[in-house]
Formats: sequence, structure tokens, C-alpha cells
Amino acid sequence: MLRKLLSLGALAVAMAASAFSYQVNVALSVDDEGAMAYLTNYDNGAKLDSALVENAQLCFEGQLPQAVVARLVIDGNRRAVFFLEEGTIAIDEEGTASGTALNDRMVEFETTVLTPLVAEYRSATSEEQQEDVYNRYNEAVTKFTDENIHNLIGYYLFCGNVSSMEMDEINRYIALEPSLGQSQRVQNAIASIERKAATSEGCHYTDFEINGQKLSDYVGRDGHYLIVDFWASWCGPCMRQLAVLKEIYAQYHDRGVDVLGVAVWDEPDATRQAIVSHELPWPCIIDAQTIPTDLYGIQGIPCILIIAPDGTIISRDKQGDELKADVAKIFGE
Repeated sequence: MLRKLLSLGALAVAMAASAFSYQVNVALSVDDEGAMAYLTNYDNGAKLDSALVENAQLCFEGQLPQAVVARLVIDGNRRAVFFLEEGTIAIDEEGTASGTALNDRMVEFETTVLTPLVAEYRSATSEEQQEDVYNRYNEAVTKFTDENIHNLIGYYLFCGNVSSMEMDEINRYIALEPSLGQSQRVQNAIASIERKAATSEGCHYTDFEINGQKLSDYVGRDGHYLIVDFWASWCGPCMRQLAVLKEIYAQYHDRGVDVLGVAVWDEPDATRQAIVSHELPWPCIIDAQTIPTDLYGIQGIPCILIIAPDGTIISRDKQGDELKADVAKIFGE
């Protein structure tokens, strides 16, 4: 969670009534020489400016009608996210932007508040200490967000956390700053939260079809319960849960529990290799990409569901011992 908060997302918002001038100087390595670079609008991906890397340096100069949060993309690879506002902005090799008011304010907050808390969390010797630091970290972020809700910093922090917020909190921020609700990222996050609520425990599953394979082809087959594992071959936590699922499968498959893998956000060949290398004994829907994750409001994987024979979701987002316990409950154990 701490790492996620440190890499919070951002978006474009109206910040000025008239056009402003900017210059962005980026320090790079010789490995980037000759690459094409773009500044893009973080909120919608629109290209704002382009330049060529020369002598390990990159310079953007131009005008915009309003300040935005921008992402630097070099040779197709995402780099720094920063506040593109009036003035001269310097981005170092670590991706830190400085030289203008909001960028400097954000750097100061990260270096004087967040970084020490991260160090304290890492050096904590007990779960109680970690929980205390975690709470103070979130309190600091919330306070800083509230203090800056009417500028890009507030949007930056809000949009990085919106997907994990309750709707009451989201609505509180939109009431404070109505333009938040106009952001594409915020609208997407709210839609995702609503879809997650509609596919939570106690709700009926939502069907989808990938290359002729439907989820409904597996739900309730032979009156069995179905565990659906949304995963990817590159995902470390997903790989760890495969061992848990194998244990559950070995213990309960003959008693009426099936498993279905659904590979998302992954290359099909990589998925196939993982299926073989991990010797998965259950079927897998390959190359699902974002279709099911959008439908189910999934923000991170693995996401594991248990669907009853009648189509009711009886467990969601459980892992390890909690997942085992939910399966055991099916049999009154």
C-alpha cells in the first residue's frame, strides 16, 4: 500500500484562464539517444508535445491553455509523471520534477513527510508498529490532499487513491471540487467501484465470453461450486496463490469444487508457458485481457471468486487461509 501511495496517479484539470508557456528539461542516459519522446495528458493519454533525445538531453518548449498533470513517454516507455505548469521544469534521471511551484511543493512533501514514514515502516519490528506508521502515512496523505484539493496536487493524490475509496468519501471530494467529477480517470474509477459492488458476495455472477469460451460454460457444471482465478503469468502473488488453489483442488475437486483460470493483462504465450510449467490441472480462459476485469471492477490480481451452483458469488478477493476457510464452509467444516 505504501508503495502504491508513493506512485499515485494523476490527471489533467483546468488551472488557468489563459495560455501559459513552459519549458521541460529532462536528464537522460546515452541509452535513450535518438529516441522519440512525448508529453501526454495523464487523464486521457492525449499527446501534448514531442521531441527527440539528443546528447542525452531532452527539451520540450511550448504553450498550453491550462496546466495539466503530464506523463513523459520515451520510445513507448512510461517515465515521469509531473505537473506541467508555467515556468521551467527540470526532470532528473530518477524522474523527479522540480523548478516550479507545485512540483517543488510535491517534492518537499515526499522528502520531508512520506520518505521518512516509509523508512520508519521498513524498520518497524512489529505489526503494531507497522500499522501505526501505515495509519500516520494515510493521515498525512489525506491532510495534504485536503489542503491542495483546488490545485493539481489535490487531484494528483485524489486520483491515485480514488479506486480504494468508499463512495461517500469520493462524493465528499467532488462536493469540495466539482471539476473532479469531470475527470475521465475519476469517472472510470467510480464505474469500476460500482461494477465491483454489483459482483460482490451475495450477487449473481456476470457472464463474459473470450474467444468462444463463456464463464457460464463452467458455472454450476454438474452441480459443482466454481473457483474463478483471475491471474497473469508475470504476477508474483498470482503464482503464490496457484499453490493454494492446487491444494484446494486436490482436497475438494472430487467433492464438487472446480477451478477455472482466467488469464488477464497477459501475453497468451506467456500464459500457456505458465500453465505448463506450473502443471495446472484445471482449464484456463486465455487472453481475456481487460474484459473481465472491467466487468468485475478488478483493480489488482489475483482476484479469486467462488461461485455457487446457482450462480451466486459466495466469496470474493480471499487468498490463502481465508480462501481455504471459505471453501471449507461449503462442506460445513
